[in-house]
Amino acid sequence: MSRAPIGPRAPRPLIGCAAGTWAGTAAGRGDCLHVRATGGRMAVLRSLAAVGAAPGLWWGAARAAAGLRGRCPRRGYAADSAQSAPTFGFLLDIDGVLVRGHRVIPAALEAFRRLVNSHGQLRVPVVFVTNAGNILQQSKAQELSALLGFKVEPDQVILSHSPMKLFSQYHNKRMLVSGQGPLVENARVLGFENVVTVDELRMAFPVLDMVDLQRRPKTTPLLRNDFPAIEGVLLLGEPIRWETSLQLIMDVLLSNGNPGTGLATAPYPHLPVLASNMDLLWMAEARMPRFGHGTFLLCLETIYRKMTGKELQYEGLMGKPSVLTYQYAEDLIRQQAERRGWVAPIRKLYAIGDNPMSDVYGANLFHKYLQMVKHDGAEKQGAGGLWRQRPSATQSCASILVCTGVYNPKGPEPTQPVQGAEEAPFHGHRDFSFSPGLMEASHIVNDVNEAVQLVFHKEGWIL
Repeated sequence: MSRAPIGPRAPRPLIGCAAGTWAGTAAGRGDCLHVRATGGRMAVLRSLAAVGAAPGLWWGAARAAAGLRGRCPRRGYAADSAQSAPTFGFLLDIDGVLVRGHRVIPAALEAFRRLVNSHGQLRVPVVFVTNAGNILQQSKAQELSALLGFKVEPDQVILSHSPMKLFSQYHNKRMLVSGQGPLVENARVLGFENVVTVDELRMAFPVLDMVDLQRRPKTTPLLRNDFPAIEGVLLLGEPIRWETSLQLIMDVLLSNGNPGTGLATAPYPHLPVLASNMDLLWMAEARMPRFGHGTFLLCLETIYRKMTGKELQYEGLMGKPSVLTYQYAEDLIRQQAERRGWVAPIRKLYAIGDNPMSDVYGANLFHKYLQMVKHDGAEKQGAGGLWRQRPSATQSCASILVCTGVYNPKGPEPTQPVQGAEEAPFHGHRDFSFSPGLMEASHIVNDVNEAVQLVFHKEGWIL
């Protein structure tokens, strides 16, 4: 059920729109509008640096490594004759927007009655962008299909670690992988050919895992010298036994990949680390948010800094709010439109989410990236110098915040200090600078159904 409308704030225009475009309509419905603050180029550049894309990798090769296709067969799709071809698409978060735990949010069903035509096909391109990662892409698509009542294809789902397909220079390295669920299968789908799980490492070196008294070895095993060195670390999602994963990951980093030995001085720079899902919190059935993988990363970074006096460095950080994730989503939106025979380029993206730090920050950051690219006349991806050869048709990305998940309209604004504090708590990752303007949503609505109605009205589409 829809929540009561949120009280209107003073309406302000979305940057790039004429003043008053939405003032009258939205205020009359009780929606809250925010201007996207302009911020600065430094926030975009610093966040791009957090991507850490591979040096010298061209976009065409990256697309091939990712399994992304160019113009594709239409797979039996037919254009919706009752409506002109769309020039916009949706990037939909899942947890807190469409579902809470294993329960579908009723407003999501209403939204998809508007998004799906009488033939059971989407009227506009839609990609599901989640920071979840402890599940297979195909399984997530099947789960969404059952919940939403229409066929969701696997290539419509982006998991937090999906862009790791682009980091081909690490695919043949021996990598320690942390997380849960189908870890090895996920890693291999991403292209990593030689992975070792934390459990496998613990079995090879039982004396490393000492927190749980019940799991401590009863006798001292012989030290192994035949275990191949680990060459990097993959952090795909929150593990089950945090103390074990934290200990063994630290052992690998401090020993330069040889946890059965000890080094007098920890190597620095350390082995390459690739991580996905920076969410500090996420929303399930509980009344309060739950710890996400971002909390695990915070623990790991803090321990590393405490033990070495240096900062843990990442070769790549993926998932929202990373610009790389939005570029990946943009390309899937374009491919989806091509398969449907929609010849008009997709120029506007609308990102709907419940988390100001990941969903709103990420969409606004990508919008700023698009404006920077438009101004500079080139598309640079990441600090490593990955340049895109194909110009992007996307001109804007608007952020829409819903109130069915992490964001609580009755709580303090995410950019305002809480009572007794001098500054607002920053729930974002260390490598993404605190920029209040990036956490200001273009629109705040009650739920995803209201978000879809808002966009359709804005685009002049039939509800």
